[in-house]
Order: sequence, then C-alpha cells, then structure tokens
Amino acid sequence: MSRCPRCQAEFLCAMADQTGKPCWCTALPPVDFSLLPEGKLNMDASCFCPACLPAWKASLEAGRNKPE
Repeated sequence: MSRCPRCQAEFLCAMADQTGKPCWCTALPPVDFSLLPEGKLNMDASCFCPACLPAWKASLEAGRNKPE
C-alpha cells in the first residue's frame, strides 16, 4: 500500500505498489510541470491518493495554491 503525502491516507498505487496493472491515475490528464515551482515536484511522493490528486491538480491549474 502507498500513503498519500498530502492527507496520509493509504491507497493502492498500481505503479508504486508494482501490481503489474495500469494505475487509476493514468486515466487523468498529465500534470503540467510548468505550473510547479522550478518546474518540479519538491516532495518525496510517488503519487497522491484518488481524492487528493484531482484536488491538487485543480488548485495548481487555478493558480490558487502551490504544492505543499
């Protein structure tokens, strides 16, 4: 199991947990790294949970918040 760095919830990340199947997040549009400070994610995270990733992406795209 993976742990979301944003909310600390446990979830299954098929890529990080090496299930051999596509992860749920591959169905989402990719993150535009130009929206991130210095063009990179400054945290130790393989993925956010299914609740946090869409919320985080929406906040980046709206320009309201920077990644924590």
